[in-house]
Amino acid sequence: MHCRAIRSLPLLLFVGVTLALSPAPVLADLDDVCLRCYNVLNTIFTPAPAEDIAKYRKSWNPFAAGPMLNPAIDIQPKGQTVIHPYFFGETGHQRFGNSFGTGKLTDSPFHLNANFFLLPYEYGITDSLEGVVALSWIDWFATQQNFNSNDTHNANGLGDTSLFLKHRPIVQDPDGWRPSVTFFHGLTLPSSQWEGTTPVPGGFAPIGRLPATRFGDLSFTEGIMARKNFKPFRVMGAIYYSYATPGNTAGQNKYTSDLVNWRLMFEHVLDDSRGAGYMLEFVGLHGMAWRLDGHDVNVAATAPVKGHPYSTSPTFSVVGVQPSFEYKFSNNIVFAGGVLFTPFGQNQIDAIYPNFTIYYYWGSKGRPVIMR
Repeated sequence: MHCRAIRSLPLLLFVGVTLALSPAPVLADLDDVCLRCYNVLNTIFTPAPAEDIAKYRKSWNPFAAGPMLNPAIDIQPKGQTVIHPYFFGETGHQRFGNSFGTGKLTDSPFHLNANFFLLPYEYGITDSLEGVVALSWIDWFATQQNFNSNDTHNANGLGDTSLFLKHRPIVQDPDGWRPSVTFFHGLTLPSSQWEGTTPVPGGFAPIGRLPATRFGDLSFTEGIMARKNFKPFRVMGAIYYSYATPGNTAGQNKYTSDLVNWRLMFEHVLDDSRGAGYMLEFVGLHGMAWRLDGHDVNVAATAPVKGHPYSTSPTFSVVGVQPSFEYKFSNNIVFAGGVLFTPFGQNQIDAIYPNFTIYYYWGSKGRPVIMR
């Protein structure tokens, strides 16, 4: 091994000297590599026709925050970036029964107050592909009737991290009925587990802007989103399917249920120039009784944490309704806020979720921010 390293030394020196004496070709090669990567991405993620994008950008589509409970269906223009801190609260003292519906609410085994902070960073890779990284932080406090001081009833720390790509191969036709169609490819990293953050009671961070996944699970999510503008309204919908990899506790394999998230939103823009309007948003989260890999589910969909027992059923559902409003402060800053209520559910806590967000946009290389 030592002799092999010595024989390789002249070659390493030669490569190093060549790179040092030839900066221009190296930079040119890097530009070529970047161009090749860009072409590969356009080959894998087929771009929408340029003429369709140009036509859409000239149509009615005022700059506004848009629905709060769904990743934006349209794509950031190439090189454009947005960062938007998102706060989501949750307060709930009752829970739904074993049958889906409004049902008879009963006192929940735990009374939960949680705050969820999400920080997404979105970047337009191409005019048809967007990359997103979303970090999160959670703080929760829970009490129960038979309070035991030896149990953990509050915690805070790093939440899970979301990475996803949005691919929009179809752009809506302003003169027809064709909607924009965007595909969602997501990966949730269990950074909460890596950092030792105690899971929130019930096993889920508050449902919110991103497709919900079980707290501390490595999960894969695929989804499809659609949007259509009908001046002065915009209508949006989405559905997502999430699969969590098997876990292991005390030598026993854990198989949690797959999840279905869906969204339906109606937006009414009242003032185009100020990006002012209101929205009515519907959101659903459902724990299935099966897994894509065929394994039997052996973990309750709403897993308990220490001191907080919960239903052992493998399935659950919760449906929320949120009125929200939006306003544009400048060509770079927009705001949105609302309150989510959960009128329907099954084996899940009944809660209210106040939430708000601020979007900060900046264009590519000094270019003005444009609507997607």
